[in-house]
Amino acid sequence: MPLNSPWRTDFPGIQALDAEGQTYLDSAATAQKPQAMLDSLLGYYASGAANVHRAQHLPGERATRAFEASRGKVAQWLNAASSEEIIFTRGTTESLNLLAYGLEPLFAAGDEIVVSALEHHANLLPWQQLALRRGLKLVIMPLDSCGQIDLAQAATLISPRTRLLAVSQLSNVLGRWQPVRELIALAQAQGALSVVDGAQGVLHGRHDVQALGCDFYACSSHKLYGPDGVGLLYGRGTALAQLRHWQFGGEMVLEADYQHARFRPAPLGFEAGTPAISSVIALGASLDYLAGLDQAAVIGHEAALHARLLAGLSARDGIQLIGEPQVALASFTVAEVHSADLAHLLTEQGIAVRAGHHCAMPLLKSLGLPGAIRVSLGLYNDGADLTRFFVALDKALELLR
Repeated sequence: MPLNSPWRTDFPGIQALDAEGQTYLDSAATAQKPQAMLDSLLGYYASGAANVHRAQHLPGERATRAFEASRGKVAQWLNAASSEEIIFTRGTTESLNLLAYGLEPLFAAGDEIVVSALEHHANLLPWQQLALRRGLKLVIMPLDSCGQIDLAQAATLISPRTRLLAVSQLSNVLGRWQPVRELIALAQAQGALSVVDGAQGVLHGRHDVQALGCDFYACSSHKLYGPDGVGLLYGRGTALAQLRHWQFGGEMVLEADYQHARFRPAPLGFEAGTPAISSVIALGASLDYLAGLDQAAVIGHEAALHARLLAGLSARDGIQLIGEPQVALASFTVAEVHSADLAHLLTEQGIAVRAGHHCAMPLLKSLGLPGAIRVSLGLYNDGADLTRFFVALDKALELLR
């Protein structure tokens, strides 16, 4: 089967890479962008740029309407109860750092923060550093042999001392859905807050934050076929009310004099200064594009591609998959071959994959691995991409062996 992607021509970047003889298999790092998003980005500037929320003139009103429309589209995409539960940041990393700072006053020495062994640095280091600052205990939930958080052990680790659970929805290394809803339920039973890193998960299917039951959900625009420099932070209304403000300046102020100030609540209270206006508006265009696709067809296409990727890797001697990936990506090692050497030879053949520890160094260390190769897929990838990858992989392995 050819496994053609009917959406490939919607992405000019993919077509440009095709013309250069490049095969892009690194969508877990950042996704290529649809023409609709590019048109929106240019349209904002071409029609007259203006700042938002602070001008009565027509360009300012137009920009504000488009900006807030995107907030509404994000809320709808995630099924938030209100657009006021959506804060725009610079990315998942900034969202999680905002939470670690904003929630800090809620913690006392001896409290516990529970994370998992698979976390990206962005959902580990902010909590690690908070624990060091406040004398907290950072508790690590182990994984089972499939690369999934062990629920039985998690149930013993999430305790009355737990104040917060922070967990990734989909591992950027293992490509496996995690039992987030069950973990959140365990945290709620102990009165703990829950944070979901949705940077990878948000890209695959529609996710309902109300159904998940989480207090916070963080993700990035650039992985969601949108522009870079924008992150999304959902917070349940009652949870957002517990955050202290973390950046100060224009827009987030209700009233100020030389000695005192009062600040806006979320979302504007956490969006100090001029935001990434054009990127937020263009993100709305990306969500419009995605919402117009046949979601079942997208999921089916990605599943078929992923199955072909796993079958091809498993058929080759010496290749060891890491865990049991379920969607969109696969990380692997090759016996007696360094991942950096293999990535270099693939790059020379026009194959874009990722090599290294994938910003999850503790996970790779726990597996006894110095690094790994990761192949990740987007809705624009097709069977021909995988054919080129496997041809290049075979040539590279022949040279290295």
